[in-house]
Amino acid sequence: MRIIGLTGGVGTGKSTVARILEQHGIPVADADQMARQALALGSPIRDRVLERYGKAIQTPSGDLDRRQLGQIVFADAAERAWLEAQIHPFVKAQLQDFLFGLAEQSSEAHGVLLEEGPGSQKNSGPGFSSAQGSQTVCLMIPLLFEAHMENWASEIWVVTCTPEQQRQRLARRDPLTPEEIEARIASQWPLAEKVRRADVVLDNSGSLAKLEAQVKQALALERPFASPRQAGYSDE
Repeated sequence: MRIIGLTGGVGTGKSTVARILEQHGIPVADADQMARQALALGSPIRDRVLERYGKAIQTPSGDLDRRQLGQIVFADAAERAWLEAQIHPFVKAQLQDFLFGLAEQSSEAHGVLLEEGPGSQKNSGPGFSSAQGSQTVCLMIPLLFEAHMENWASEIWVVTCTPEQQRQRLARRDPLTPEEIEARIASQWPLAEKVRRADVVLDNSGSLAKLEAQVKQALALERPFASPRQAGYSDE
């Protein structure tokens, strides 16, 4: 299984790359969407968050005010770490289910039986062997490096753009003040460091057509279909 770990800076265009990959028939798991599910109505994680912050992050109707929550956690590294400790295990479990579900489908198509048990691959993280097919999948994980999840991918793609474009896109996407934008950018690893560690760098400072061409070229690269880096994952 070829597992692309798609990441980059906030506002660089990861979702655009994900849509291009989907147009090529590649399944994409969105960690951001999973994080939003973690705070959905009825979630025990949501209950813990509301218990910690109370009215500070609630709308007059009692709903969770995500912008107010963002203002708290992006201004305080300790609070951000606490929130991530609540959400990340949920997201990792969802990603693992996504990968194993695809591996099961591939195995069924090739007549391979996957056993569940203490030594099964389902219980050992997303370390699927190449014998389970050569399918390409994408894990879009904005905090891939920050959460030490590099070993979930067999290759890492980093999306970049200019700092000016990054800020402009964030301002268009969300009703954020300049200070809030800077806090979100500062909460992540420097983009230059992510680029240094990437297997593929996608420059999203130009046209959509240029970005599509880069994605197509990256997909055509000869890469081994193998298990994720270090043959598994670690929560350390």
